[in-house]
Amino acid sequence: MAKLKITETILRDAHQSQAATRMRLEDMLPILDKLDKVGYYSVECWGGATFDSCLRFLNEDPWIRLKKIKEAMPKTKLQMLLRGQNLLGYKHYADDVVELFCDKAIQNGIQVMRIFDALNDVRNLETSIKATKAAAKKHKVDVICEPALSYTISPVHNIDYFIDLAKKLKDMGADNICIKDMANLLLPYDAYNLVKAIKAEVNLPVHLHTHNTTGTGDMTNLKACEAGVDIVDTALSPFGNGTSQPATEPLVATLKGTEYDTGLDLKLLAEIAEYFRTVADKLTKEGFIDSKILRVDTNTLIYQIPGGMLSNLVNQLKEQGAEDKYQEVLNEVPRVRKELGYPPLVTPTSQIVGTQAVLNVIFGERYKIVTKETKALLKGEYGKLPAPPDEEILKKCIGDEKIITVRPADLLKPEYEKYKEEMKEFYTKEEDVLTYCMFPQVSKTFFKWRQAHAIGVDGNLLNKESKIHPV
Repeated sequence: MAKLKITETILRDAHQSQAATRMRLEDMLPILDKLDKVGYYSVECWGGATFDSCLRFLNEDPWIRLKKIKEAMPKTKLQMLLRGQNLLGYKHYADDVVELFCDKAIQNGIQVMRIFDALNDVRNLETSIKATKAAAKKHKVDVICEPALSYTISPVHNIDYFIDLAKKLKDMGADNICIKDMANLLLPYDAYNLVKAIKAEVNLPVHLHTHNTTGTGDMTNLKACEAGVDIVDTALSPFGNGTSQPATEPLVATLKGTEYDTGLDLKLLAEIAEYFRTVADKLTKEGFIDSKILRVDTNTLIYQIPGGMLSNLVNQLKEQGAEDKYQEVLNEVPRVRKELGYPPLVTPTSQIVGTQAVLNVIFGERYKIVTKETKALLKGEYGKLPAPPDEEILKKCIGDEKIITVRPADLLKPEYEKYKEEMKEFYTKEEDVLTYCMFPQVSKTFFKWRQAHAIGVDGNLLNKESKIHPV
């Protein structure tokens, strides 16, 4: 059997899950040359919440971050997480924006494109898969297209459901199949059975992504390994475990000398981990790493909240002075999820369900306040729900409004040129337009800061009420 390959997540999901995505580029650059020497299958460094966080909190251009990481790590495949038709924002974008975004991501250095849809609606993956293939051909680079199954547990999500989904993704052009277990709900023996079944039915490399929120992540990786999984995600120990991925070093040590030996150098990993420990200490002092997200919590199997959602939920409740409502909100999440048709809890549906749960608890009356995103989810604007929503809740939230049954993006007209016209005063490159597409208001604040910074003015004085924090 081939050796197990490792994807390292410390530059993306690890700090998204543990530290609300607050690791800065300046924290990464000094160690990237050593990270490049490890021999990982890939290093995940972009996508997910990093794009938003760079702009909103760190005064960083996410495109420059990607470019600089690529320059510092020429030997390692860089990986990103893309939300299908949502890209890196929180709504569906027209196909022309999706196509250009995939093109620019690959042109700037992405070589593994992990694409998922929060509802597992494959119609929402069509354009990004085709665009990834087209961009790889255009720029003459090897790019791995890795669509993902958003794993969750519900009465409708069983092994046959996921095998059928994997077959559809293969037919759409997948190079790998990713099992994306964002809330650490995939238990070890279930992982063994699922990996075995997908390998038998689909015959593509299988890449497993899990977390360690419930304390089962290491065992899940090990059983998946025994079932023939090709690649697993791990995070170096300073940002590993808890709501993050299982730690890299213990798995490497466990498999050393076995038929699954990763071949990675534990001594080199220890040197890199020592550096990142100082980064973790700094983020802890800044208040971004909370002890709640580092503990094993088997209740996650009940409320099913993924790591990134959990760390941000803690921060949201702090900001509202409602930390005492933490457990109440966690208990409300699965109830809301069931009523909304069992969407998997992953961006953007995790935010939609989480926010609605918070509002239900804080206002004391369930669905007294309904967000526009909850209404959009129920109306089919994000795609087809896995199960029919609760009829009473549906009526209360959207009344007699019509449910969308087509691919949501089919209702969208080309929009890139419109966005480009809107932000022309800030334009320096095509990537700026895509940034504006993702986050119009946040990007404007960032562009103004960038202009001020370029002429030596303290951009943070432009808007003292802004949530953007100085680097």
